Amino acid sequence: MGYFTLLFIALGLAMDAFAVSVSNGICYKNAGIKEAFYTALTFGVFQALMPLIGYYAGRTVSEAVKFIDHWIALGLLCFIGGSMIVSAIKDMRNPEKVCYKTYCTTKDLLVQGFATSIDAFAVGISFAVIDTNIFTAVVLIGIVTFACCFIGVPIGKRFGYFMKDKAEILGGCLLIIIGIKIFIEHIFAG
Repeated sequence: MGYFTLLFIALGLAMDAFAVSVSNGICYKNAGIKEAFYTALTFGVFQALMPLIGYYAGRTVSEAVKFIDHWIALGLLCFIGGSMIVSAIKDMRNPEKVCYKTYCTTKDLLVQGFATSIDAFAVGISFAVIDTNIFTAVVLIGIVTFACCFIGVPIGKRFGYFMKDKAEILGGCLLIIIGIKIFIEHIFAG
């Protein structure tokens, strides 16, 4: 898998973390540079570790499913992308009315980091079945997520609600497009 494709996967995975970062900027009154850094660091670490864990879990079954690996990658990426889009649409229909906390606690960040990285675990499994260089992938995913989240908090503080759901929809669409691309490449290469 090329760097360009990995970059788009990283961006797709980072979008839900970015959306939560924007939401934190909106909801927490004292969200400043320090909070943006801690948010970005937490999300970047979770987004980098989860595909690594998924990759090694997937390696145990990758040889057994080699002949359908492109179907698995397509299914996982489309499912994750579709879930992100559905979640964003639900959030658009039922926006949270009140943000009442002054700052984001460590517990809040850890829960958010884990919740936004579950899809990265599934992507790690797809990396295993299509034999991707996992170390390049996790470093790129971690850096891209960190950068997106670091700018997400101040963007949320400044521009408000209208961006959060659109970022999640964009991320979902990117993952679906990448799944289709991987599928087409494997069909025509094999």
